[in-house]
Amino acid sequence: MPAEEGKALEAKGTDGASPEEGRKGADEKPAASEAMMHLIVFKLGAESYAIKIEQVKEVTITPVITRMPRTPHFVKGVANIRGDIIAIMDLEERFHIRPEPLPEGLNPNITYTLVLEAKDYSIGVVVKEVPQSLNLPTSKIDRAPSFLQDTNISENFIEGLARINDRLIIVLDMNKILTQEEIKEISA
Repeated sequence: MPAEEGKALEAKGTDGASPEEGRKGADEKPAASEAMMHLIVFKLGAESYAIKIEQVKEVTITPVITRMPRTPHFVKGVANIRGDIIAIMDLEERFHIRPEPLPEGLNPNITYTLVLEAKDYSIGVVVKEVPQSLNLPTSKIDRAPSFLQDTNISENFIEGLARINDRLIIVLDMNKILTQEEIKEISA
């Protein structure tokens, strides 16, 4: 890595803010008194999405996926992850998001799976780039407007919109992404 690039990386925080921007945020409210939310951030299409870290069991390189008949179109199949057979879901297909071309230098044959554990099931969510960790004050997360919700899904799965500088991150509640019927299909 060239020296200039290394300096540029050092000058940014984990949220992409410069040290000056970080100090501005610290002046607004004392960090110790504000509740924080820890998120796992990933890209779907051109947009950034996030899941609360407590909903993610692990992140791993996606193993071989075996296609299964009679599953929803967005379920790629099942995979053996550390001895557990779990369904692997593609959220770009689930949400009808047009995939973006991969950034130069990324191997299109390597994807990552976020293993999520709900009360009644485990599922893997495949993403194309390495997910990032982000700690964010809860005051930076706004409730999602009701018109953004998917009318085909009975629950509101968009938990909020996180604001970081001029960037928005859509925060998902993974426990509400699937309908009860879809959970039965995947668990069977």
